[in-house]
Amino acid sequence: MTDDALAMGRTGNGDAGRSLAHPLKNHALRVTLTNEVHTRPPEVLSTPVRATMLAMLSGEGASEADRLHLEKLCDWAGVPRPPAGATHYSGSFGSFRLKWERHTEFSTWTVFRPNAASPAGVLVDPFLEPALNAVPKEWLAGLPGELMVGVHVAVLDAESPEPSANMLAAMFGSPSYIGTRISGRAATAWTDFRIHGDGFSRILIADHAMTANQAGRVVQRLLEIETYRVMALLALPVARGVLPRIGPIEADLADLTTRIATLRGLDDERELLDRLTLLAAQTEQIAAETAYRFGAARAYYNLVEKRIVELREIRIEGLPTVGEFMDRRLAPAIRTCEAVESRLQALSQRVARASDLLRTRVEIAVEGQNAELLLSMDKRAQLQLRLQETVEGLSVVAISYYLVGIVGYAAKGVKGLGMKVDPDLLVGLMIPIVIAFVWSGVRRIRKVITSGH
Repeated sequence: MTDDALAMGRTGNGDAGRSLAHPLKNHALRVTLTNEVHTRPPEVLSTPVRATMLAMLSGEGASEADRLHLEKLCDWAGVPRPPAGATHYSGSFGSFRLKWERHTEFSTWTVFRPNAASPAGVLVDPFLEPALNAVPKEWLAGLPGELMVGVHVAVLDAESPEPSANMLAAMFGSPSYIGTRISGRAATAWTDFRIHGDGFSRILIADHAMTANQAGRVVQRLLEIETYRVMALLALPVARGVLPRIGPIEADLADLTTRIATLRGLDDERELLDRLTLLAAQTEQIAAETAYRFGAARAYYNLVEKRIVELREIRIEGLPTVGEFMDRRLAPAIRTCEAVESRLQALSQRVARASDLLRTRVEIAVEGQNAELLLSMDKRAQLQLRLQETVEGLSVVAISYYLVGIVGYAAKGVKGLGMKVDPDLLVGLMIPIVIAFVWSGVRRIRKVITSGH
């Protein structure tokens, strides 16, 4: 192998499918899948900095509308547009940076803006001039979807004084806020998870010894905790809404289950089975309406728990941590959703068991009726056979009688011609022969008819 080939193998230059120094054919998705874990990295943030994050709920399939709206801002600022089919973007727009990320059912738009350092020993309220003010209002008003989460973030640099309890109470509007040391005491964060008069939540972070990469990760984790917390709570109104519909179904099912043991006729069983089928349909309808929302709530809640672990919280005496707040406020709501989901699953299983039990009773009753019907048909067939045999016997006698009469007339005619024939004797001799002939003919005819069926 030449030195050029070795250099290409080390640097990874060349065609994507043959960039490595080996004769193997790469899978078409190898590079895409390898790079997937490196997409959407946190921003690199130098403190002090301000940020505003908007989570817009627009439903599935709205990625293209987001991208087209982002293109308008890019054209306004004269910066390159995101590539076609993009689901995330980060770029500088002069006085601010914008980061866009498309998720399954919502999009996040995060604006970053450098913050002027506070005068020595003086802390100015960083929420008076949020980062969002740098974005054109006309463009902002056209964002696709509906605002689900809005958060202002302020990150103080290491030289800024740490805010006092009175200053924090003034920033958050009350002394009921959350505080925690994070990232091994490299920073302190405060928030109250409330919407303030400007329509936004607030997160304040004091940088003690964070690197730029670390600051970006901390901001992203705190924003994701707030976003996923609210998205998880979308399932709570759904759970509360279906509870009044579950109760009547459970009551009807209990009544029908009690009646199963006292049923007396097939008509009653069929009527009860129809009612059970209706209950099953109603239960499955509720389950179908709630399955996506409950599943999404579990996924969002798991992400909240994971991000809290990544914060590496250390308690501040007298203040609840983010994890403690979520355990007290978010976890019960998620457990309510899980309880409703479990109740629906149990109800569906009970309806299915009752339906199976009743269906088995109906099938057994129908099988009993079928057996009685078959027995009745068998008896009728035997009766018809005896009747047929009787009719055949009478037919043989009647036909034989007429044939013997014909023989008698023939014998008398022969005697009239002068031949010595005793008609009475001839008739007497022909009786058994005629009967045997007629009986044999009738049997043969019946055999021919029955063999055709």
